[in-house]
Amino acid sequence: MTLDSLSSRSTLSVGGRAYDIHRLDAVAGVERLPYSLRILLENVLRNEDGRTVTAEHAQAIAAWDPHATPDREIAFTPARVLLQDFTGVPAIVDLAAMREAMVELGGDPSRINPLVPAEMVIDHSVIAEAFGAGALAINTDLEYSRNIERYQFLRWGQGAFRQLRVVPPGMGIVHQVNLEHLARVVFTDERDGRLRAYPDTLVGTDSHTPMVNGLGVVGWGVGGIEAEAAMLGQPISMLVPKVVGFELTGELPEGTTATDLVLTITERLRQHGVVGTFVEFFGSGVGAVPLANRATIGNMSPEYGSTIAVFPIDDETLRYMRFTGRDEDQIRLVEAYAKEQGLWHDPSRRPDFSASLSLDLSSVEPSLAGPRRPQDRVALRSARPSFRTALADAGTPEPRTFTVTMAGGEQVELGDGAVTIAAITSCTNTSNPSVMMAAGLLAKKAVELGLTRKPWVKTTLAPGSRVVMDYYDRAGLTPYLSKLGFDLVGFGCTTCIGNSGPIISEVSAAVHEHDLSVVSVLSGNRNFEGRINPDVRMNYLASPPLV
Repeated sequence: MTLDSLSSRSTLSVGGRAYDIHRLDAVAGVERLPYSLRILLENVLRNEDGRTVTAEHAQAIAAWDPHATPDREIAFTPARVLLQDFTGVPAIVDLAAMREAMVELGGDPSRINPLVPAEMVIDHSVIAEAFGAGALAINTDLEYSRNIERYQFLRWGQGAFRQLRVVPPGMGIVHQVNLEHLARVVFTDERDGRLRAYPDTLVGTDSHTPMVNGLGVVGWGVGGIEAEAAMLGQPISMLVPKVVGFELTGELPEGTTATDLVLTITERLRQHGVVGTFVEFFGSGVGAVPLANRATIGNMSPEYGSTIAVFPIDDETLRYMRFTGRDEDQIRLVEAYAKEQGLWHDPSRRPDFSASLSLDLSSVEPSLAGPRRPQDRVALRSARPSFRTALADAGTPEPRTFTVTMAGGEQVELGDGAVTIAAITSCTNTSNPSVMMAAGLLAKKAVELGLTRKPWVKTTLAPGSRVVMDYYDRAGLTPYLSKLGFDLVGFGCTTCIGNSGPIISEVSAAVHEHDLSVVSVLSGNRNFEGRINPDVRMNYLASPPLV
């Protein structure tokens, strides 16, 4: 039971329903707090029990000194837990083991359940073994044959445990499914016979959980033990963090993409240093950033080191919720709650921040990042000399070329810098309609000009959402992507986590024989050497159209 020693409990009426809420303005000093700390403050007010969560925690947040070294500890209780299959399976195994122990003790095993909603998306098991026509069926069959026991176990778990939901394979990447379907923005439940409304918050067993920060939802990645503890109702102990404000002004120029923007932001924040902090976007340019772009920026929070990278709730949040089929009553609740609690974005308001940066969106230019770190942004106009420098630094002063015989007897010239993997993949970009449509339109133009895929390139298309193929088909762009070799290989996290499958065998043999430095280009977020494919030394992050 919540103690409410600060008298914050109140009622909000929306659409004929009354919701218990905990008013933030009941605490002095809240008006200067950043959006993200207001979310933490509400969390503490609502969960105050006098033991693990106390009124002193709320007062510590209200008295936050933006420039002090974090030293005030609070207990954070997420509204839900998000799991992906690799890291989530052990948590379900532990719950099953607890039930077994309960039986041995003579108790009722059905009493063992998650105490907060837990949602698992199976997306990390598909590997792009095959590419080209028919690849989806081949890769799907391989995925099920290799993982059938795990999948049967997870299906059992969904039926056995209350508050556990499992999204089956082939539905999309966990962070996109979270963004499109699972995130509530404002959570509701019933306690002691009364409806409650409060901010949707979460922890997830994947570092890119902050993608949902683009929707105004505060959440971040944690380890399996922390996630499992949260599932069992244990609050997470944390220090009240520093919050770095990032002011956005202007608009992106024509010809630039969300990828170009996020690579620019990653470079800037890495240079500034934001490890362990919250990053929060504000200013007049926020309204010019579509929700899909906000999600792209939040997604790459681990690459620049922050815990979260959040956008506040505004009209764009509501537009996206409506666009993705959320219930209209839920959308009205989100708007009413955010405005009532001071969580609605005001472009003229500047909260207190530990530090501030700014970016004029009109200064962003086409970019990629590599060859080994996501923060090493390279302007597209400088890609060639940048690659030459990286190659020389690796001990090859000038690119070398060798003749390679491909399957069927065709001889090709293959050398250092050859792109051997071109992958439109990952949670970061492959559900952003603007960059995905740009890739499709570029494919159409390329086919019309008679361009084809080089025989040494493994080309793959692994969208983060099934919706992507729907709008490709309806726009008539799927055939053009296929003609360039970008056939669908699966819906899941593939190349970005090393599930690229083997490169073309003759190319692999040439790489080893001549010690070649070949390249992958992917629309992902990780490009460390050896991560994408063991045969590929140099990896560049790029937007889907650049891929």
